[in-house]
Amino acid sequence: MALLAACGGGSSSGGSSDKVRFGYINDFNGASLIAIAEAKGLWKKHGLSADAKVFTNGPLQIQALGTDNLDFGYIGPGAMWLPASGQAKVVAVNTLGNSDRVLAQPGITSMQQLKGKTVAVPEGTSGDMILSLALEKAGMTKDDLKVVPMDPSTIVSAFSSKQVDGAGFWYPAAATIKKQIPDLVELAKNADFEKEVSFPTAFVAGNKVVKEQPEKTKKVLAVLREAMAFRAEHTDEAIELTADKLKIPVEQVEADAANNKVLGVEELDRLTRDGTVVTWLKGMNDYFVDAGKLKKPVDPKTYYTGDLFTGAGK
Repeated sequence: MALLAACGGGSSSGGSSDKVRFGYINDFNGASLIAIAEAKGLWKKHGLSADAKVFTNGPLQIQALGTDNLDFGYIGPGAMWLPASGQAKVVAVNTLGNSDRVLAQPGITSMQQLKGKTVAVPEGTSGDMILSLALEKAGMTKDDLKVVPMDPSTIVSAFSSKQVDGAGFWYPAAATIKKQIPDLVELAKNADFEKEVSFPTAFVAGNKVVKEQPEKTKKVLAVLREAMAFRAEHTDEAIELTADKLKIPVEQVEADAANNKVLGVEELDRLTRDGTVVTWLKGMNDYFVDAGKLKKPVDPKTYYTGDLFTGAGK
């Protein structure tokens, strides 16, 4: 299937019974918990065997959940409108992201200077989100640009060969471009907007999986919780395990991890119980309504199953 052509290699671990098909993205946010679970035997410990499949972005995983080609997956903040629109459940918040950037070719030093120019963006992702936020702040809209939808690997080659003037994109992929164009300009980053909106990354599950397979869901959440605790307490080793899984240099994963805030399990439990996570999701929903992704704001409690996350720790 074309959909699964977006997947690279898969990896299996564990022994008996419950098989779980888990999507991830090739970066620290998207792969670190999977790498820890595999290396530390957490799938097997919780009675699961995992088939982990790599994807290039979040929306493709939501699509795979909807067609029953995947049970669980990982999304960045830019794809959060998809569970908000009822297409999946958010079963766990993962990290707070600061990896997204609006990039421009050398010589372009402001959003205004992108007017009329060609800007690449992977649609419906956090690259799309950071571009929209930066345009709004500059008093502009996408109509002021020539926006070209592209998948991440095409953006790397198109930007590196100067076929596009700018991009809504993210690290670590942006680091590949920087090797070719060291003086590229970063016009906007997540931190520029942190007073208005937070950027949680998250794990998602198919609606049917959560509804019809509560035991499997609880086991998966137990694995994620244990891996989260390890990552928070042993971040250096988590970076090494992720680098090993992704077959990339440790320094590259280290730089990627530095762009994000790792959240521990106890912290996530507290942020779930005190309503902070719901506040983050509400802030994102307001953005998605403004951006035309959602018709109206949605109560996060309809798609964030925080009670299942905290309950899996008991």
